[in-house]
Amino acid sequence: VQLQASGGGLVQAGGSLRLSCAASGRTFNGYFMGWFRQAPGKEREFVARITWSSGTTNYADSVKGRFTISRDSAKSTVYLQMDSLKSEDTAVYYCATTSTTSTWYGNYAYWGQGTLVTVSS
Repeated sequence: VQLQASGGGLVQAGGSLRLSCAASGRTFNGYFMGWFRQAPGKEREFVARITWSSGTTNYADSVKGRFTISRDSAKSTVYLQMDSLKSEDTAVYYCATTSTTSTWYGNYAYWGQGTLVTVSS
């Protein structure tokens, strides 16, 4: 399994970015694709998750209403649309996949390389 994350960058507070995660190496039906983030000095935290087959989504409270996770099955790609960005959203963002319903990063077996999002205030 390979996950390739991209789309990070520098954006002003209130702005938007869209992250992409290209997935390959297996069929992802029955799996969950998640986005996590890790700020300097902090533990990796759950951001959002999507069930590959049904498209059901879950979000951390801190991003609910601002971020949207989606997937394009034909392209095997998961997206994270981030709107109304805040300085506290600054972190390295990772995509990952799991066969469990967990939102704990320890249960995600495969990870992308991370993409840095910096939000300036």
